[in-house]
Amino acid sequence: MGFDGFSQEAPRFLLENRMNNSKEWYEEHKHVYRKYVYEPFVELVKELSPAMKEIDSSIITVPSKIISRVRRDTRFTKDKTLYRDNAWIVFLRDKSQMSISPCFWFELGQYGISYGVGYYKARTASMAKMREMILDRHPSFMAALKAYESQDEFVIGGEIYKRNRYPEQPENMQQWLNRRNIVFENVSRDFGPAFSAGLPDVLINGFRKLKPIYDFLLLAESSV
Repeated sequence: MGFDGFSQEAPRFLLENRMNNSKEWYEEHKHVYRKYVYEPFVELVKELSPAMKEIDSSIITVPSKIISRVRRDTRFTKDKTLYRDNAWIVFLRDKSQMSISPCFWFELGQYGISYGVGYYKARTASMAKMREMILDRHPSFMAALKAYESQDEFVIGGEIYKRNRYPEQPENMQQWLNRRNIVFENVSRDFGPAFSAGLPDVLINGFRKLKPIYDFLLLAESSV
């Protein structure tokens, strides 16, 4: 079948589903979800999988395990909205550790797309280990720094401490050191790549640029 790009029906359905906020409405329109959201994501995962396995042979590439669920988990949140208005895939080693493990992702939302590598919410111990490796100029960090500074597709992000804790360090390293969480992301309001059959190539080329950063995050995580 192959990936031919998402249709404009994908974000439209996700928005309508969230606005209706009804299990009955969703069940009546489930075929629309599968046709325009789930099945294109499955095809996208299939096309990305060989390259992702080259990046990390332990990464999960089973579509049903890495495609986001359309229904939200409302058990631990005040927002009881049943359905989300975005969808994503996340490539990582252990799904049970998704919120605290380094991963690659691609997301389709109402305002565009995003993709990159990093954490949803890194553990304090993970960030502490990263800082230790940065301060020691660990070879893995130096390779990650070089990879980041040699491209202009992704921008470093994540919550920053209010006070600069490392004023004596070079400015380019301070932006790594002074964070509670860390991601490297491309966020765009342009749906064009998502609506194109060329999306897999865009993501593969981007993720390959990020591999040294992923390797650094993974090494730090495994050392905690």
